[in-house]
Amino acid sequence: MRTVGLLLVVITLVLGVAAGYVWMQYRTFLDTPLDIPAGGQVFELDSGASGAAIVHQLADMGLTRPGWEWRLLMRLEPHLYQAGEYQLERGWGPQRVLNKLSSGAVLQYRFTLVEGWTYKQLLAALAEEDILEQELKSDPDGDGSILGETPGSNYPEGWFLPETYQFTRGDSDRDILVRAHKAMQQALADAWESRELGLPLETPYELLILASIIEKETSLDEERAQIAGVFIRRLNKRMRLQTDPTVIYGMGDSFDGDIRRRDLKADTPYNTYTRHGLPPTPIAMPGRASLVAAASLAAGDTLYFVANGKGGHTFSVTLEEHQAAVNKLTGKE
Repeated sequence: MRTVGLLLVVITLVLGVAAGYVWMQYRTFLDTPLDIPAGGQVFELDSGASGAAIVHQLADMGLTRPGWEWRLLMRLEPHLYQAGEYQLERGWGPQRVLNKLSSGAVLQYRFTLVEGWTYKQLLAALAEEDILEQELKSDPDGDGSILGETPGSNYPEGWFLPETYQFTRGDSDRDILVRAHKAMQQALADAWESRELGLPLETPYELLILASIIEKETSLDEERAQIAGVFIRRLNKRMRLQTDPTVIYGMGDSFDGDIRRRDLKADTPYNTYTRHGLPPTPIAMPGRASLVAAASLAAGDTLYFVANGKGGHTFSVTLEEHQAAVNKLTGKE
């Protein structure tokens, strides 16, 4: 009996030492960062991937090695993994990695729709985003379903709000357009709701058209209200707007960077030198600031403006003052 008892003690000690060694090995595993390079590593987790598949994927990327330690960790700390792209950072251990892959905090990308872009420029920029699924290439009329019953829905120009939109892998160019369109609808509705009385605008769409012209005339926030004031006073006085950006838009692909006297005389629906009122559609995507400016009645009595050669404009009340500003700009004073 004494021999049996001694044997049990020895077995217990051996098992204890073995268990201690295993536990030390496991603790070392937990405390050892994966071989994630400096700058981090993007890890794309497929939908429905098992824990074993995740470990093998990490191993194939050279970030770890498969082993019983991973299996034990996943048994002791079960996770529900969520598909997507994740940014893994240098210094992260196994627990931090698994927590990340179950967090749903997938990698975010950004697409910036620039104020003053035309719809053509917007589509070109979306087509260059490799991360986005390119649905519009296979559905060139897809913008029609995006606009729906929107006024002017047969012409998408102006209907997408310039902002920065976040997206994840798997999102499409059409998804961005849908979001930008909804954002513009809301921004335009807000501007129209808060508009001042006395504006020569009958519909929100006319406000959108005016805002697009303001957007193309100036990039200076402090000038938007002044530009808007000139155009609103001209509309109220039944004066032609005489704004070059509308003429350029009407020229389309024939515009070579210079606008000539003959271009100002060539009558098109967008030539505000030959026609009264607003052009038939927006000419660009206006930002929020231009929408607000178009909805306001700026104080003042200026009716003219010309570039001052310093990034801004010189505003004038009379044609004589305006001509003097033009002469100064062209060196004819």
